Amino acid sequence: MNTERCFRADSARDNLVAAIRELARTQGFDKVALGISGGKDSTVTAALCARALGPENVWGVMMPDGLQKDIGDSRRVCEALGIRHRTVNIGGIHTALRAVTDQTAVTAENGEFEIPASRESDINVGPRLRMTVLRYIAQAVGARVAGTGNLSEATVGYCTKDGDTSCDFSVLGALTSLEVVAVGLTMDEIPRDLVVKTPTDGLSGMSDEEKLGLRYADIHAYIRLGSCGNEETDRKIARKEAANMHKRRMPLILDPFAKAGARA
Repeated sequence: MNTERCFRADSARDNLVAAIRELARTQGFDKVALGISGGKDSTVTAALCARALGPENVWGVMMPDGLQKDIGDSRRVCEALGIRHRTVNIGGIHTALRAVTDQTAVTAENGEFEIPASRESDINVGPRLRMTVLRYIAQAVGARVAGTGNLSEATVGYCTKDGDTSCDFSVLGALTSLEVVAVGLTMDEIPRDLVVKTPTDGLSGMSDEEKLGLRYADIHAYIRLGSCGNEETDRKIARKEAANMHKRRMPLILDPFAKAGARA
């Protein structure tokens, strides 16, 4: 089925609002908490949750890592939607983690191993610390954690395992990045410029597309049409999809009763 041609942003919006309400009813919760970055995904997710449960039942948590240049965008989202909000700066936690894992503190005679410096590890710890903070707050206020990631990011693994992939339910997980923008543009309660804002991870200093080396339009076409029209790009997306599938599934449980070679 060619979902590219039949996608209707207003219908997707209304269906997601209804799905959040139904999930809340069947699972017995009435509050949600989510991280607010000021980007399109968290902005649209917050707006959908506010429509579904009422803004008074949405806890938006802003979690800068030290200084965040666009923290004002996060505040604008919360103010525009009228949701509850709180800022928790994870900079101190991140600094403390670096300190306790400092390889200069290794005592070789005790057989301790060194932890090599890793830029990627340091970048990815941010989302994991944010999720720890968000889980803490959600449990304290009796809320469920709403995930903000989209299908395009999940397909190519542009997400952090045990970080932004961790949630109680994923609001945008079936929508590509382009479709999230389309849904957001149907919602007058959120600032339009934040919906079309160039997405960045807020950590590496690069845009998402620069860091990925891929355009979201190509990822969208690969998902919805089966090809972006360029075989080399299709192969690159397919490789990333296969390599990062572990981020989209529950941990693999090894079977101690199956003989080697008999496992699927």
